[in-house]
Parts: sequence; structure tokens; C-alpha cells
Amino acid sequence: MRILRTIAEVRAAVREAKAAGRSVGLVPTMGAFHEGHLSLVRAAREQNGLVVVSLFVNPTQFAANEDLSTYPRDEARDAAFAEAEGVDILFAPEPAEIYPDGFATNIHVAGITEVLDGASRGPHHFDGVATVVTKLFGIVQPDVAYFGQKDAQQVLVVRRVVRDLDLDVRIVACPIVREPDGLAMSSRNVYLDADARAQSTALNRALDAADAVHRAGERDGASILSSAHAVLSAAGIAVEYLELQDAETLQPVTRIERDALLLIAARVGAARLIDNHLLTATDTTEATP
Repeated sequence: MRILRTIAEVRAAVREAKAAGRSVGLVPTMGAFHEGHLSLVRAAREQNGLVVVSLFVNPTQFAANEDLSTYPRDEARDAAFAEAEGVDILFAPEPAEIYPDGFATNIHVAGITEVLDGASRGPHHFDGVATVVTKLFGIVQPDVAYFGQKDAQQVLVVRRVVRDLDLDVRIVACPIVREPDGLAMSSRNVYLDADARAQSTALNRALDAADAVHRAGERDGASILSSAHAVLSAAGIAVEYLELQDAETLQPVTRIERDALLLIAARVGAARLIDNHLLTATDTTEATP
């Protein structure tokens, strides 16, 4: 595995691989690898001749009051994991390589960025995500890029960028990877102390409760949300948001008639956690009218 720091080095390596007929898979990350990241790497390794993993804590997607300065970083540990999984290139640039002096371009996706994390974290967040991902696509020129479904809104934003800008890359969303007790794996889980870690399991339990109600035949959005709120309330968790949204447009859903996402964000101890479940319109025991 090669650790490359510059755009020129990455482009040269990718050109060489493509000239040899190898497909290129990209896994964009901010590091602090866990099993969720590694599942993306394994998918990329299985499906591509060259696997590039970017390791870059993107400053433009953090607000002034967020955890940019304390975000977990351990390049040596991440590099060891990447090498063990057969990554070919770990692209670990400095911020100035991605955002040189005078950088003045921003990618903004309207609509789907204005709700959920876009409303909670501010418009800068998904502008930063869209811009850095577009740059990575331009640098690496991947055939396929891999993202985790835990960041469901981010996946939709990236898909929209690819569609609207006619980018020649296929987006693969890989399933959420969970701890044995159901907590979605996240780099920010390291912020949880023992009490908060125990409390954090309520997020997935709330989503499971809502999913169970839906599978039993409930289609009313308010009733589905109520079952999730009950679990969270019992655990003493005040949510930042808990919403039922259309799985493609992120428009609010009052009754499930097509696939919907149940999405949650909450602060538990020192960590801000997100999670989601997909509720499919056909996955119910209710008889067809």
C-alpha cells in the first residue's frame, strides 16, 4: 500500500491503473476507522482492481462550534487497517492540498440539504460534503464510490451531485454496521463514557420499535413516530430530530405509501449520534386494500 499526499501522485497512480485496464474504487473517509469503514473497503476490494481510500478530515463541513479540533485522528492506526484490507492507495492530503490559497468554489445542493442534518448543523455542512466529494471524484476519477447508509442523507446528497453534474461514477451505499447491542458504529462513539454508551442503545431500539409497528401493519406516520418517541423518552434521550421522510426526496411522510426513512439524531453524553431505518411500503402484514 502506498500513502500519497498530493493530487498529482494520486492522478498518476490512477492513470497507470486505468491504462492497465483496472477499475477504480474510492472509499472517502475522515479516518478513525471502525468496522463500518472496513465493510466499505471490503466491498471496494471485491469489486475493483485498484482501491483508493481517502483519509481527510474535511474542515469545511464543520461549524465553529463543532468538533473539528477534537475529531479522532490516528493515521498510523488507520493505515494499518487499510493495508490489512488490501487497500492500494491511502490518499492522506493536508488541508492546503485540497483547499489551496484563493479557493472560492462551493457545491450547493438545494432542497434535500435543508432538512435534518442540514437544518441542525447549518447549510455549510452539506456544502462542505458536496464540495469535497466532488473534488475527490475529480482527483481519483473512480468508477465506483462507496458510502455508508448510516449517513443516509449524505448518500442522497452525493447521488444528487452525481446526477446533476453528470459525473461518471456509480454510488454504492453499504448497509449500516452495528455493535452487538445495536448501536450504529461511528467514529464519534469514542466520545461516549460508560453511562452514555449504555444509554445510546435506545436509538436503535427506538427505530426497531417503530419498524415493528410498521411491520405489524401500521402506515400512519404519527403512530410510527410515537412508538419510537416512547422508547427514547423512557431512556431519557431528548432528540435533535426524529423524522419520517420519503426515501428519495426527504419530504415529510404522513402515511407510508412508498419507501420511507426513519431518521434520528440525538446528543448522548458528549456525542452527537445519528441512525436510520428504511421502512418499505411493501414490508407490512397489512392486507392490500
